[in-house]
Amino acid sequence: MTDKDTVDAIIEQWAVVRPDLDTTAMEVFGRVYRLARAMGDRVEEAYARFGITRGEFDVLATLRRADTPHTLSPRQLSATLMLTTGGMTGRLDRLERRGLVRRSPDPHDRRGLQVTLTEAGLALVDEAVSAGLAVQKQALKSALDSSQADQLASLLRQLLATAATP
Repeated sequence: MTDKDTVDAIIEQWAVVRPDLDTTAMEVFGRVYRLARAMGDRVEEAYARFGITRGEFDVLATLRRADTPHTLSPRQLSATLMLTTGGMTGRLDRLERRGLVRRSPDPHDRRGLQVTLTEAGLALVDEAVSAGLAVQKQALKSALDSSQADQLASLLRQLLATAATP
């Protein structure tokens, strides 16, 4: 068992002013939110060593996961990353200036573009994903054994499936 955390303090305060409330959901989601922020910051630091932001990593990683030649349209990238086309354009501009992606005309659509991961982008994202995973793995292994981690992943998948549907 770990020491009390900030969520416990919040729950205790609610118990004083509103003892009728069931704060179980607040305990779970408060911790999930705080964990996501804390780990997001740590992973962002890992990506910063490669000169990229988390958002830029997301673009590179999405292209990396696409079939060879690691090409998608800006619209596909925007949809996958839930980002406006304007926000995507800014990220692509920065990544293209660094030689990590290349934009070219879409051979199947005269009005369209394709974004392709360059060799430099491929090498960088492969290193960055390993660095980010190392940070996450270290945090996970310092708190949970593999069975607990598997159980938590399963429970979070179940919770996410119900929370994501209205």
